[in-house]
Amino acid sequence: MKRNIKNKVLAVILTAVMCLTTSCSAVKSAVTMLDETGKGGASAQSFAEAHDAFQTTLAKEESDDDEIPAPPERSFDLIKYPSKVGDLAAYVSSDPGDGQKHPLIIWVVGGWGNGIDDFPWCYPEWDNDQTGSAFWQAGVLMMYPSFRGGCGNPGNYETLFGEVDDIASAYEYAASLPYVDPDRIYLGGHSTGGTRALLASEYTDKFRAVFAFGAVDKIEYHNNSQFTFDTDNKEEYKMRSPIYWLDSVKSPTFLIEGSDGNSANLKKIERTSKNENIHCYVMEDADHFSVLAPLTRVVAQKILADTGTEPSISITQEELDAAMKMEPEIPMPVMEQHTIEALGMTLSYPYLWYVEDISESEELSLMLCSRYEEDNIWDMSLMYIDSYNDLQLDREYFAENGYDISETEVGGLPALKAVGKMEDNSGSVFNDTLVAVQKGDTLVTFEFYIHEDFGDDANPMFDAILESVSFTE
Repeated sequence: MKRNIKNKVLAVILTAVMCLTTSCSAVKSAVTMLDETGKGGASAQSFAEAHDAFQTTLAKEESDDDEIPAPPERSFDLIKYPSKVGDLAAYVSSDPGDGQKHPLIIWVVGGWGNGIDDFPWCYPEWDNDQTGSAFWQAGVLMMYPSFRGGCGNPGNYETLFGEVDDIASAYEYAASLPYVDPDRIYLGGHSTGGTRALLASEYTDKFRAVFAFGAVDKIEYHNNSQFTFDTDNKEEYKMRSPIYWLDSVKSPTFLIEGSDGNSANLKKIERTSKNENIHCYVMEDADHFSVLAPLTRVVAQKILADTGTEPSISITQEELDAAMKMEPEIPMPVMEQHTIEALGMTLSYPYLWYVEDISESEELSLMLCSRYEEDNIWDMSLMYIDSYNDLQLDREYFAENGYDISETEVGGLPALKAVGKMEDNSGSVFNDTLVAVQKGDTLVTFEFYIHEDFGDDANPMFDAILESVSFTE
């Protein structure tokens, strides 16, 4: 089964056609229009004023009713947050239950889709990690909002217009949560999500800081085949293009892009802006996607350290350059706890895995594997849990087949661990780790397979599963 990641991996496609700048004198507008310097004189409106006064016209009324998967229990909750068009769905970090107020970042993924799915908990590729998972892995609370028209939400896709209002509404919901510090709510996004984040920073000053990866200066440079607004009206473009409203940014806003991505757009913003709240960084020899994994980790640590009364985040080009040279990290998946009643046992395994009962007798046999088949350690791992009545582990069998045998412990009970390799009928070789524990008259085994090409990379995940085991009876 292959993952459906529409509206996610295709985060942005640059158009090859450059659009000519429309002069202010050529546009008849109900609001005061700005020139490309972002300054319109003493009478110029703020972006919030112009945005709220403008009525967008949709040439296409598009929406979807895609199903929203249940999030990992005790990690995230599926909620509804109120907006101008009605209640919208979002994933929000669960209450840590420690009585403290914590920082939170709202993360807006790329692509034109306005929905949410299990994407945040899929394996994050180091050279293309759009999940924002670096934040929750570091201990920063998160909110993944859907927007109008997505996942059965009221309204329609508005292509960067009404979605700005939705982001402001998401802030209000996050600020109302008793375990979130309302003064430490951040905003981040990538590609189209980065442009949405930048527009939101121009619209409201409530975010403590904003981090926009791969934003464009004008909406024309996004994939215009997805535009739902009246493209004959130039004012529609201006209301969705950050470069005309840079002076409205009041929160510290950090724009980051790879030199092989939308860097021309970022450099134009940097040349145009006179706003000291806007900070621009171009990462050499990087692209639109490769900046995400290392640099979201930098941002996560900046957020955790930003504990003062006023925002104190500062980022240097040098520390970002250093982060781009870091070795790729292998993440741990979100784990969910499950009970296997037949064995009187609870354990945790990756959220994206499922359990299939393959028993052929009264003795239990379960197969655990990922719902997806991507080329990574989460999705290519396979695990079996078996129980045997009145059976002892045959040490000699494993020793004769080249397995290394050692003593260990599982769920407080002594256990035996055998590590070796197994070849299947096609000649493929797999790393094979079997752990057996004697529970009364029952032998319970946990056997973990992954192709030898992955080496020992999956071992920490298997170890975490074993460490979670507890016997309830």
